[in-house]
Amino acid sequence: MIWNEARECMSRDEMANMQGARLRKLVANVYHNVEFYRKKMQAMGLEPGDIKGIEDITKLPFTTKNDLRDNYPFGLLAVPKSQIVRVHASSGTTGKATVVAYTRRDIEAWQECVARDLVMCGVTKEDMIQVAYGYGLFTGGLGLHYGAENLGCMTVPMSTGNTKRLVTMMEDFGATAIACTPSYLLHIAEVIEEMGVKDKLKLKTAICGAEPWTEKMRLQIEEKLGINAHDIYGLSEVCGPGVACDCSFHKGLHVQEDHFYAEIVDKETLNPLPDGEVGELVFTTLTKEGLPLLRYRTKDLTSIDHSVCECGRTTPRIAKFRGRSDDMLIIRGVNVFPSQVETALLEIEGVTPHYQMIVDRVNNLDTLEVRVEVDENVFSDEIREMEALTKKISAALQSALLIAVKVKLVEPRSLDRFEGKSKRVIDKRVLVD
Repeated sequence: MIWNEARECMSRDEMANMQGARLRKLVANVYHNVEFYRKKMQAMGLEPGDIKGIEDITKLPFTTKNDLRDNYPFGLLAVPKSQIVRVHASSGTTGKATVVAYTRRDIEAWQECVARDLVMCGVTKEDMIQVAYGYGLFTGGLGLHYGAENLGCMTVPMSTGNTKRLVTMMEDFGATAIACTPSYLLHIAEVIEEMGVKDKLKLKTAICGAEPWTEKMRLQIEEKLGINAHDIYGLSEVCGPGVACDCSFHKGLHVQEDHFYAEIVDKETLNPLPDGEVGELVFTTLTKEGLPLLRYRTKDLTSIDHSVCECGRTTPRIAKFRGRSDDMLIIRGVNVFPSQVETALLEIEGVTPHYQMIVDRVNNLDTLEVRVEVDENVFSDEIREMEALTKKISAALQSALLIAVKVKLVEPRSLDRFEGKSKRVIDKRVLVD
């Protein structure tokens, strides 16, 4: 069932009552069935009866990624393993993977959330969608796949890999929508241009997620492909893609608030922040059965808006992410986010949004080098013009980041294209500290 009209038209009080009822049930469930949460609550002097409504959520303990790793693989299950029908795991680069488990009802709720988001993006059962996320333990591929099938549209499980084959099938099948990472979609756009088939495609919509991207990058994708590009958000620990998505007005990502309660907290004090203030995004899974989470700290930095959107939806919206508190680089005492580099580069004519940040430490001083791809016509210009472009980029990055940056221009398509999440930061300091 896709987001019925009655629920969409709920007042804030009615939604709060529903969330409160679900929170009470959730707290009782984890208290009695998950030792980890029972011990945490007992240490805080809390019992399930202390939670009367959604306004009491701030009384509850936080959950972190380390908590999931410490209870690896199934220590946080709230149901017997016999009720689990699927397992996914994050693709983290450090420590153990974070494992999440789903009951049949969890899968059904996940499918519904993704289907709602696809509808928000203008996708209908008349569309054909190519899912070009990775399939397997990563939640992206199967999440979008089953959500699209739940909506009733023809679904092509392309996964990642042979991009020319993907484009050929896009042309042959007449695909009208694609789901993939934004960096991969830019790569697809390059291949489409090389093959000269843009005018033969029926593509009209892209649903992109799994990595942060800027508004300028969205506009660039739309211009290159002549489509509408939407941002879908999720994380495996909470569910997977489908937690939130932006509508046609692109004024924030609508949260599926009947399933996921969102808070913004100060990343230092962990105190709740009001609408509009940037802090760390925290989610409580109101309906999950297999591995429910209380106040999970996502590390994503954003703000929230509870006002009614121009599209008419009343669901709260989270803003485009400013970065992640754990992805943040501290270079010579300055906080730096990769998204700042991308935003600055997209303002400069002659460069592409493909870049790589190299952080190193020389004579006890942190250094930052940014390697930037340039357009083919620019790279073949005279040395003097290349030097001028280098200085222009250096000045723009120094203004944006507030630190000196060494810029190195590289040939078109010389930086690796990642068909999953793009890897844009190499921090060599980790190897020597």
